[in-house]
Amino acid sequence: MLEVYTGDGKGKTTAALGLALRATGHGWRVLMVQFMKGDPGYGEIVAAKQVRNLTLVQTGLPTFVEKGNPSPEDLAEAQRGLALAREALASRKYRMVILDEINVAVDYGLVKLDDVLALIDACPENVELVFTGRGAKPAVIDRADLVSEVKEVKHPYQKGIVNRIGIDH
Repeated sequence: MLEVYTGDGKGKTTAALGLALRATGHGWRVLMVQFMKGDPGYGEIVAAKQVRNLTLVQTGLPTFVEKGNPSPEDLAEAQRGLALAREALASRKYRMVILDEINVAVDYGLVKLDDVLALIDACPENVELVFTGRGAKPAVIDRADLVSEVKEVKHPYQKGIVNRIGIDH
């Protein structure tokens, strides 16, 4: 199945990590590829090292990507993430493959929508594929079995509070 977590609210990556934790609790092997994230200080990077059967790989730089003007390094990292996802699906080594921020990577032009659709088509039947990120494209939503839209109602950012360690980072 394909699960998509999208929308402008906070909690899409957190939802995917919850799925990963639940799946590993049942002995599933899980791969999470984080697109556009390269900061090794994220709490989930540290915690993933302690969770059996969970592999978390960042494919991005520790800097923000400029929409419409990604650097060659940003493009290369996104392609590396896509290649890792292809390999993981082809290997049938994982029961769950999470592509964190893949929707944003498509929106920013780092990854082609056609490549993502081909990845969905190549997903083995027994693998749970999970996409996160704002702006999921209609073609992805159409192919999904589950779509959750996380809506922002209120956020501490509106008060000038950003990136709290243990919550946002």
